[in-house]
Amino acid sequence: MRYIHVYALFLMLVFCTSCGGQNKTDPPKENIKSETKDTVTSPKSNERDINTKYEYTESNGARLIIENSFPKSAIWYADPNGRKYIYAEFWTRIINETFDPLEVTIDFPVDSFQVPSSSGNFMKLLLSEEPFNDYGALKSFLDNNLHKSTSLKRTIHPKDSSTFYVVTLSLSSQGAGGISFTGMSGAIRTGFSIKEQNLFYSINGNEFPSGKINFKK
Repeated sequence: MRYIHVYALFLMLVFCTSCGGQNKTDPPKENIKSETKDTVTSPKSNERDINTKYEYTESNGARLIIENSFPKSAIWYADPNGRKYIYAEFWTRIINETFDPLEVTIDFPVDSFQVPSSSGNFMKLLLSEEPFNDYGALKSFLDNNLHKSTSLKRTIHPKDSSTFYVVTLSLSSQGAGGISFTGMSGAIRTGFSIKEQNLFYSINGNEFPSGKINFKK
């Protein structure tokens, strides 16, 4: 009889252990795509060069920040054939305040495109990893890349940032004499933003797919 009681007690312990294992849940994994909330913040008084600032925040407090500048220049550029364009230079800074490295890939097309669509105003975008200290450096870059597509691929480690530069060239079906500063009315405003993990480049509210941000676990 004593052995029957011991066996029954053993079965009860096994049953309780099994129930405890079924009720146990694994801790949630970090997922920046599903938990991210994006906000547009106003630049601070010491950030006067920043036009737009986007913060993408995880529930655990990790953040990805994108800062887009105002235009630096708005003057004529003459290509080797003497054709004139209006150009402007912008910078974008991506700040990685998450816990994982992120890989940024940006691709701009070789062809110009209309902004807005069907407006007859054409614009070309060019990427540079370095700033231009003077017009001579900028002209050399444009002369060499005017008829090329430009791209960029960088890994940004946690608690680090990366800055790159975009040059806009404005064209017009009306000829050089008929273009305004942007080929559009008013001042030009541009910048990168994220939708899920896709990068978009905006020109005065007109968005274009431009690359991806991938988090490397």
